[in-house]
Amino acid sequence: MSATVFLLTPPFTQLNTPYPATAYLKGFLNTRNITAHQADLGIEVILALFSRQGLTHLFAHLHEQQPPLSENALRMVALQDHYIHTIDEVVSFLQGKNPTLAHLICQEDFLPEASRFEQLDDLEWAFGAMGTQDKAKHLATLYLEDLSDLITECVDPHFGFSRYAERLGRSANSFDELYEHLQAPYTYVDALLVARLKEYMAEITPKLVCISVPFPGNLYSAFRCAQWIKQHCPGVKTAMGGGFANTELRSLSEPRVFEFFDFITLDDGEAPIEHLVEHVAGKRPVELLKRAFALVGDKVEYFNFSLSPDYKQAETGTPDYSDLPLDRYISVLEVANPMHRMWSDGRWNKLTMAHGCYWGKCTFCDISLDYIKVYEPVAAQLLCDRMETLIAQTGQNGFHFVDEAAPPALMRALALEIIKRKLTVAWWTNIRFEKSFSRDLCQLLKASGCIAVSGGLEVASDRLLALIDKGVTVAQVARVTRNFTEAGILVHAYLMYGFPTQTAQETIDSLEMVRQLFELGVIQSGFWHQFAMTAHSPVGMYPEKFGVVRENLAEGTFANNDLVHRDPTGADHDRFSYGLKKSLLNYMYGICFEYPLQDWFDFKVPRTKVPPNYIEMALLEGESELLKPTAKIVWLGVVPSVSYFTKAKKGQSWDMATLSFYTKKETLDIKLDKVQGDWLAGLLPEIAPASGKLWTFQEVREHYEAAGLDGFEAFWYGKGVTRLKEIGLLAV
Repeated sequence: MSATVFLLTPPFTQLNTPYPATAYLKGFLNTRNITAHQADLGIEVILALFSRQGLTHLFAHLHEQQPPLSENALRMVALQDHYIHTIDEVVSFLQGKNPTLAHLICQEDFLPEASRFEQLDDLEWAFGAMGTQDKAKHLATLYLEDLSDLITECVDPHFGFSRYAERLGRSANSFDELYEHLQAPYTYVDALLVARLKEYMAEITPKLVCISVPFPGNLYSAFRCAQWIKQHCPGVKTAMGGGFANTELRSLSEPRVFEFFDFITLDDGEAPIEHLVEHVAGKRPVELLKRAFALVGDKVEYFNFSLSPDYKQAETGTPDYSDLPLDRYISVLEVANPMHRMWSDGRWNKLTMAHGCYWGKCTFCDISLDYIKVYEPVAAQLLCDRMETLIAQTGQNGFHFVDEAAPPALMRALALEIIKRKLTVAWWTNIRFEKSFSRDLCQLLKASGCIAVSGGLEVASDRLLALIDKGVTVAQVARVTRNFTEAGILVHAYLMYGFPTQTAQETIDSLEMVRQLFELGVIQSGFWHQFAMTAHSPVGMYPEKFGVVRENLAEGTFANNDLVHRDPTGADHDRFSYGLKKSLLNYMYGICFEYPLQDWFDFKVPRTKVPPNYIEMALLEGESELLKPTAKIVWLGVVPSVSYFTKAKKGQSWDMATLSFYTKKETLDIKLDKVQGDWLAGLLPEIAPASGKLWTFQEVREHYEAAGLDGFEAFWYGKGVTRLKEIGLLAV
């Protein structure tokens, strides 16, 4: 099992699916014939902790240490035998291996219950008549959260299922606090972590350990891993990369970081890691590394003198999930919202349609950094090749495309390729709510297996959307989300409050827009985020253009991304946080739309100025039925059967054709003039995805006229063809 490179995800990211960074990098290293092994220590530590042996040791540790216990913790310690007896079966159930346990769990006298179960009565109305499996999954999730509370209270205050010591990584302008914690003895969870790390290092004997830190909640454990390696395997080089480094550590100057890591790399990791492998092997001097910090003497230096370009997306290989225990990840169900659960329930193969963002203008976003500004799409055929490879490797046909914003044209091409290859997949991604997402395009995406999209509505105010340079209006978002919803695709909206110069009036008006969107059912899920100014966004770089003032704080030696600012004209945004989130929770459950907006806040707020039917009126502005000559015409249905008859009226007769279309649920008969019917029956296979050719509307018209037929407009917009548009004749 030895390998040159050990790719490591430290605790904690997700319980239900691997974070994809190491799989991406392993796939790339395969193409360069560099041996690599990967591990997700997050899921491994969770499984070690939440097991019969793990809980036996945990409760023994509590008895030995005798910490002061709350009433809730006392109850759990008293019930320790019940927790130890049930934990393996519950985890197995959440791994999908023991579905019949759901019947026992739902009896509600099988699992020991602590404080998390107190919310059951409150949530009964929200969850409704859940199926047995879902109800059991939710109860089992509460059971694990109870144990998590016990660990946090009595054993390790930093613990969290999807983050560990997150506070230490957030806005860590100075390295002092994190460094101080790293000098302390191991916590209980730290000990589990390094025990597994020790086993891996003995098995793999790597030359280079690359640790991915996507979030602040991975930072502390990443340093703990690197610290252990430095102390016990001093000949092994360590490197950190990932989302945290890419955004937070671009001005790193803290030499103490290099007591733990030999290198910190920025942005895309493929070429930098290949260079590090060459450097460790003595084949490349440190000066010719790519986007890497290293310590020279007692000073941090940044090296980016390599002449090698970054690899194109087509050259990076297919993500490789081998080495990861895919059948041991845990699906949990925290809330009933069908969109929210997708982040924590189910196994998703992660892929990217395009590197960067094709829009790249939003003023709150880090558009100056490569992960946003360098836009490079992947061809639909190559994406489908990678999907087929991953299905064969993982046995899973669910895909989460983790794009900044998936391009509509590429989504169309991918959908057509999926349908052409007859792949059975379920997929979801992040988008911009732009007008390209017509009714027909949404129907095509649905037919290919798209089940959900998430996108930024942000401040739900046209003035502020223009200031953000979002490129959409609230009315446009409403129409696009309606198109997705009517196609049967779930919609999640990212919402923002506290953008520079946002007033209390605009905040309440935004809430009213959101209320109407949910009441009309065109959005099913959402989440409010408070605006944060970052160093690499236009707002952070040019605050004066947005009416705010940056605090002139001294630049730290460690993380320098989050900025402090004053907003002389805006509202006190912190006051709105609770009310916005509470109202949204109720709207997601389809209730309380009639409540006055004032009722969500414990302070006086302005009356909304948004007309109560604003979204309803926006939805009445339908899409034009007239097609552009360049519109692509696609047929998703089956080839019809054709029969003929003669129609007679007032002494005259016509040869007619009946085209019978069989859908999954019904049979649709369309009667046309025989010549038109024969032409249409011959056209449909040509414009199906299997043909491999996209016909434009103009080409369809020319084909019709070349057959000697007249009156194309009347025919195409007539009753017969219009009925076909309901069962798979699309203009995309």
